[in-house]
Amino acid sequence: MTSHWMTNVLLGLSLLSWRVGTVHPANLTSLLNGLMWGYDRRLRPGFGGPPLVVKADIEIRSMGPISERDMIYSMDCYFRQVWQDVRLSFNKTVEQVSNVSLNVKMLERIWHPDTIFINGGHSYVHTITSPNKFFRLSYDGSILYSQRLTIKASCPMHLEKFPMDTQKCPLYIASFGYNNNDVIYEWRFGNRKAVVASRDMTLSQFDLTGTPAANATAVFKGTCHSVLTVFFDFRRHTGYFLIQMYVPCCLLVVLSWVSFWINREATSDRIALGSMTMLTMTYLALDSRDDLPRVTYSTALDIYVLMCFFFVFATIVQFAAVHHYTKYGTAEPAEQPFGMDDD
Repeated sequence: MTSHWMTNVLLGLSLLSWRVGTVHPANLTSLLNGLMWGYDRRLRPGFGGPPLVVKADIEIRSMGPISERDMIYSMDCYFRQVWQDVRLSFNKTVEQVSNVSLNVKMLERIWHPDTIFINGGHSYVHTITSPNKFFRLSYDGSILYSQRLTIKASCPMHLEKFPMDTQKCPLYIASFGYNNNDVIYEWRFGNRKAVVASRDMTLSQFDLTGTPAANATAVFKGTCHSVLTVFFDFRRHTGYFLIQMYVPCCLLVVLSWVSFWINREATSDRIALGSMTMLTMTYLALDSRDDLPRVTYSTALDIYVLMCFFFVFATIVQFAAVHHYTKYGTAEPAEQPFGMDDD
């Protein structure tokens, strides 16, 4: 009898806990319908009052390619935005829920910031197998909106020290239509943790050494806009260029010095060796510029290749000078004309 009574008590407690911790779908439907009653998505939250604060952060999944020729870079990332719309707040005690994850179709019924990347190029939202978007509503009206994006942005590079250079590639985030009197952007976790990179992220030619971020104000379209800025600090790896350019050019210079040990009478051999090294150096010099933009200044690699070209060319000039000043002493005596006797 006692065990049967204990069983009923435990069953009753479990049912009570299930009822308290579970929200019926019909209740959520009624809640959402009530929140949408009289809601005007054309007006920003707090219209007519202080500017709305939109907080953002970026989590980088991968980066690349980084193109010096087009001066652009790309990255695959999660871009998250958080703002508060008190019109969507509800009593979590009554509704027995503190936040709810909703379909992104809900975004079409509420106001959301028109965020753009000012220096962005052909960027897009991932849509396989469905739009990679996430939307969460909290009881106090806070909205978390996350998207998986591939961002391509312009990066003005300074290549004077190429390939031993470092680059600072910017990303500027702002609202397209709202000025700083309506919307202000802030980094969600502060400037030091504004951008977080995946631990297993690697780049083929660069190291990501830092992501300094800041808040700024910029004037475009005639008004002041709140702008989030972040710079991606890249340091280039020199291993590829060491194997593809520096070592071959050095070996060609050493190869051209072999002509110093060839007999000066072997004109054809020395000319063939000099011509081969000159043509190879010319090919390497032209090939080193294929992936670079047509800048008006010389890079460090250009100067190195030019110096190697000068040393190779100097070996041919040295042989020409030696041959010119020594050929008279080695020439065979001319033959006497027929019918003339020596005295």
